[in-house]
Amino acid sequence: MGTKPRFKGQPPVDAYGDGGFRLGDQRFEGSVIVTPLGLYPWSPKSVEQITPASLAPIIEAAGHFDFVIIGLGEQTVRLPADAQRRLESQAIFPDAMATGPACRTYNMMLSENRRVAAAFIAVA
Repeated sequence: MGTKPRFKGQPPVDAYGDGGFRLGDQRFEGSVIVTPLGLYPWSPKSVEQITPASLAPIIEAAGHFDFVIIGLGEQTVRLPADAQRRLESQAIFPDAMATGPACRTYNMMLSENRRVAAAFIAVA
């Protein structure tokens, strides 16, 4: 807990791939979490590496968003049960999907001025 964000605010995802993301005209290597409180590096490289502890920035931002999108890499699979339970214990019910559709959904929600947070696993 207490991870410091890379910058404040919520930029749209301008591009994804090559193991990272372009947000707010900046390139970020690896996976990221974006909340209304800022953008954070995220350690998971695959769904299996998502742990309850890795979701701390989302849990810390609870109350600042109404929707959570989780990009799970190349394909849509289930979140690990312990991570799902941790979010649900905080009344956070994520929409999990492949990273590409997750980025598009996040951008659409941002464009509609909806309160959204996201966690994206980087893809090649």
